[in-house]
Amino acid sequence: MRADNLISLALAAIVLFVLYMAYRKARQARRERLIDSYRFPESIAAKVGKTYPHLSDAEVMRVMQGLREYFHLCNMAGRRMVSMPSQAVDVAWHEFILFTRKYEHFCGKALGRFLHHTPAEAMRSPTSAQVGIKTAWRLSCLREGMRPRAAHRLPLLFAIDAQLNIADGFRYALDCKRSPGDDYCAGHIGCSSGCGGGCGGDSSGGDGGCGGGGD
Repeated sequence: MRADNLISLALAAIVLFVLYMAYRKARQARRERLIDSYRFPESIAAKVGKTYPHLSDAEVMRVMQGLREYFHLCNMAGRRMVSMPSQAVDVAWHEFILFTRKYEHFCGKALGRFLHHTPAEAMRSPTSAQVGIKTAWRLSCLREGMRPRAAHRLPLLFAIDAQLNIADGFRYALDCKRSPGDDYCAGHIGCSSGCGGGCGGDSSGGDGGCGGGGD
């Protein structure tokens, strides 16, 4: 093959790659806007309030914000499993799934695939997690402008159950030596090699995982 033909092919490949990356970036931004602006059925917030009657209206809305945040993590994660770190937000997620058509439509538009719900669970032990929780931690930290291995506070989804005094909630601590008790050690999520757990999204059509990012 002539040198000029090779150069033409290389240039064409570069142009296609640039166009593809621009398309992915635009799609990601479009999905983020949809997640931020989507109007969830009002009965979801009502279910959260009924499940946890001690919550104020503002606190229920914080749970709903946590649900948006979880979908943002799934959008970032592609096909990777993202565990659900919060019991309160899991209640909202499960209620949303009951609106079958709306949920399916939302998943298709916001995530590019259907996001299955799996039963909630936290870390295996206070210092042992699995891949799904580690992914949730890393993406949560990145979205909130922190380095996963050096977070100075708990991200929303890891803090909300304790902040709202959720009786059956999952509680995490940045430093379990300073906060001894039954809390799960977030520091071990950020630093250990084996992590995970949690109620996680499992996308159909491939390996277990959640969210968008698919083509």
